[in-house]
Amino acid sequence: MADETAPRTDLADLARTRMDELALSYRRASELAVDPEQPELGSLWTRGTLENLVKGKAIKAPGPAELRALHVALQVPLRLVQDAAAGQFFGVDTIWAEDPDTRLMVRHYQSLSPEDRERLRAIAEAWGKPKP
Repeated sequence: MADETAPRTDLADLARTRMDELALSYRRASELAVDPEQPELGSLWTRGTLENLVKGKAIKAPGPAELRALHVALQVPLRLVQDAAAGQFFGVDTIWAEDPDTRLMVRHYQSLSPEDRERLRAIAEAWGKPKP
């Protein structure tokens, strides 16, 4: 069973890994972090906030616009950024069905038994299937 009291670092880990892979500095990642739906707002992540995130310091949970901006800077699918943020800030895990539009959001998924995890995956799959 996972330690439920340990802080999660899902989004921090994703940001750190992608910044390393892309050789992005905090400053450059900040410049790239623009919400594609509202580009007129400019960068939505400061260099300092990105650095605090990556180094595991406390930051305010990002909203939808900030997550879209981070997805652009990190060059990963938006759903990966959203899932990582849900895990880190809200302790929620995402279970995806084969249908890319169907997912379950589950708290404490890792503490469930393998049988209960399989049941949840089956629910997601059944829900995602088109009606005849």
